[in-house]
Amino acid sequence: MSGPVLLAKGKPGPVDEERRPRRSRPVLALGLLAGLGVLFLAVVASLAIGSGDVAFRDVVQGVLDPDLSVKGQLIVQEVRIPRTVAGLLAGAALGLAGAVMQGVARNPLADPQLLGINAGASVAVVFSITLLGITQANQFIWFGFLGALLAALVVYGVGSLGREGATPVKLALAGAATAAVLTSVTSAVLLQDRESYDKFRFWQLGALTARSSEVLWQVSPFIAVGVLLALALGPQLNALSLGDDLARGLGQRVGVTRMVSALAVVVLCGAATVVAGPIGFVGLAVPHAARLITGPDYRWVLPYSMVLAPVMLLVADIVGRVVARPGEVQVGVVTAAIGCIPFIWLVRRRKLVEL
Repeated sequence: MSGPVLLAKGKPGPVDEERRPRRSRPVLALGLLAGLGVLFLAVVASLAIGSGDVAFRDVVQGVLDPDLSVKGQLIVQEVRIPRTVAGLLAGAALGLAGAVMQGVARNPLADPQLLGINAGASVAVVFSITLLGITQANQFIWFGFLGALLAALVVYGVGSLGREGATPVKLALAGAATAAVLTSVTSAVLLQDRESYDKFRFWQLGALTARSSEVLWQVSPFIAVGVLLALALGPQLNALSLGDDLARGLGQRVGVTRMVSALAVVVLCGAATVVAGPIGFVGLAVPHAARLITGPDYRWVLPYSMVLAPVMLLVADIVGRVVARPGEVQVGVVTAAIGCIPFIWLVRRRKLVEL
């Protein structure tokens, strides 16, 4: 066997995982419906719980037939609905992007934030806003895509240096270094102008509160395209998990699959960063949680990731609202605190060896 392979000590490799008995489709379908039910509860909680007290009656009225002269309904309509929609869009995008990255790279450490892709999108958008004066989401979202693409190319290029090529450890280290540099650049740009820093500081940590309904509407079509591309990749990612040679033997066009996967990841990460800034660990933790439920079949891992990631993001946002009342903790801080637990578990459980 040539090239680096990520194996767990005493654990099966990628091919062995494919041979595990798979759960039946009805069971997986019921599980997905249950996940949608949990997501609905998370949406309701996101609308009902906040740093300020709003009666549940005003929450319902604020969603169905708002009277903006009532303070509680105004809060729901102007603050909590856009915030919840931002969590749904960004969560679905990050969950799918992480699952696609882990599948196409066969790298369990792949994550849009860990590999610096979100940071690349963030710094590009900040440059377009602060230096070029661009204020419309339908304009600076293209900078988000460009930044995500360039960051991905840099990380892969640096991680590929050396005889071993792009190993999981080298990619993770290259991504962490790239993310640190780009985050520092973002800070340097924002700190040049106090007003810009106060307005755009969420680009450093990630938040669901900084986007207006207009921006969400403008970004939604891009996320929809990324979601469709990602969900269509399930069979191809299953073949890639067997290795490139076996995938080609099964009739898969490996190069095309990687290109479409890269396009889906760039679109999803760029759009998610425009919506919520650089939020980490969602794309890392959620696909692993999905695989614990579905097994290795990416035809199910992808939709489960799309459903479970918004749950994680909305719950983290709710926690951030209530732990520091009357203030709030940015959702990016909470996801990092939550996501570091499965990350540490993953690192301790898996042993990286070069074969």
